[in-house]
Amino acid sequence: MISIEEIEFFLIILVRISGFIFTAPFFNLKNVPVRIKVGTAGALSLILYNTLPYEPVLYDGVTGLTILLVSETLVGLILGFMANICYQILQFAGQLLDMEIGFSMVNEIDPVTSAQVTVSGNFYSYAVMLMMMVTYMHHFLIDALIDSFVVAPVGAATINPSIYSVATKFLGDYFVLAFRIVLPIFGSMLLVNTILAILAKVAPQMSMFVIGIQLKLIVGLVVMLVVIELIPGVSELIFDKMLEVMRDAASYIGSSA
Repeated sequence: MISIEEIEFFLIILVRISGFIFTAPFFNLKNVPVRIKVGTAGALSLILYNTLPYEPVLYDGVTGLTILLVSETLVGLILGFMANICYQILQFAGQLLDMEIGFSMVNEIDPVTSAQVTVSGNFYSYAVMLMMMVTYMHHFLIDALIDSFVVAPVGAATINPSIYSVATKFLGDYFVLAFRIVLPIFGSMLLVNTILAILAKVAPQMSMFVIGIQLKLIVGLVVMLVVIELIPGVSELIFDKMLEVMRDAASYIGSSA
């Protein structure tokens, strides 16, 4: 017979995993039915319930239990959010790329996030998402979540206020990684702009604005076609950053402030 304490133990596991499922990339897709997300969170919680060593959860009344559940939910939300902002690097890289080749005004509504995204940003996002599914990278995200129960056992999760330093450190890497992804396009566009500037001096009667629009578009698409084989490397770069940021965030969970 299952006691009330064991049910509380299971619910605390469930709220942490649910917070992660509803914010982490791949799992938080809006076109995935909510019942699938809830079922996934419930199944993972049941597995962990039968795997983790049981320890009675200590709290002081209803208020203590509420604070405990909120803390566990925040742990899952923080870990999932950290992984998600790493994934958003692709959208930012796509915006930089489209600004260079002339697609910055061609925005579309992403049915997954219901946000306006650029064409190239959407392309990179879906390409890396496909790589995530093929290489079972989402399993590694689940492993990272499970490891959080080692750092912060069930019912003992505390969030160090200094966790903001993880986001501050990542902010600089955010722009660097996005620029590294679009560096081939950026370099080719710099060369095209240099050629157009020389032509404008040599033949001022030619309209460099009209020529530049088509030339940048053609060169940009050709370079994208050439460097498309680098997408696995881009995926590995994003995945490694996800695990690194989640590991850094987990180091501030369960430690004293």
